[in-house]
Amino acid sequence: MPPFHWWRTVFFLIPAISVYTIVLGTLSLGSSLFESSGHFAHWCARAWSWLILRTTGVEVTVEGLEQLTPGQTYVFVANHQSIYDIPILFWSLPFQLRIIAKESLGSFPFLGWHLRRTGHMLVDRRRPDRSGVIGWAKRLTANGLSLIVFPEGTRSQDGRVARFKGGSFLVALQAGLPVVPISVVGSRHIMLKGRLATYPGKVTLIVHPPIDTTGMADDEPKAFGERVRQVVQPSAERDVA
Repeated sequence: MPPFHWWRTVFFLIPAISVYTIVLGTLSLGSSLFESSGHFAHWCARAWSWLILRTTGVEVTVEGLEQLTPGQTYVFVANHQSIYDIPILFWSLPFQLRIIAKESLGSFPFLGWHLRRTGHMLVDRRRPDRSGVIGWAKRLTANGLSLIVFPEGTRSQDGRVARFKGGSFLVALQAGLPVVPISVVGSRHIMLKGRLATYPGKVTLIVHPPIDTTGMADDEPKAFGERVRQVVQPSAERDVA
């Protein structure tokens, strides 16, 4: 690990990102007491994302946004290469975004409080509550919100796209929401899994055409997940040796 990047991360980036998180997280949590829509909280999340990317020196190029309808509710499905994927997507996609994440995240101080109070969905992927999923999907469409899902369940070590977990697609299939596959290319080079150092770099998001799920409530989620993976994988792995 080059010493410069390690020292830069420890003595500059981590303190700076901690300040961004505390200040904007506090504003976001406070706004949830007065605004149930979570729109201001989303603005805070986008500001947080922009600050992190700008401070780290990450440049993001987005391809294919013209295929999407502004204000539409979508389920964005992306491969997962880095912890930077969340700020990259939040800053780059001009939609009111919420995430679906592991229920265990809800126990984290500050982060867990923020996720629960600002409309994000925490689920036990081993035992998903279908009735709860449907109710939450209705709130998404009623409020013009979209969802981000990382169906691999964990970050890729080498950039290759792992199998997509079927439970990640229950919301889309049960509620008939359009699924937008997204290929994230290059984010793993910003911060390698298991490493502390971060590096400036360029990331590309490739937004693929939406997949209509109308009438697919009885379809097998695993099979549908593999269909989406086949769309995401070629572009996502284009920089894998």
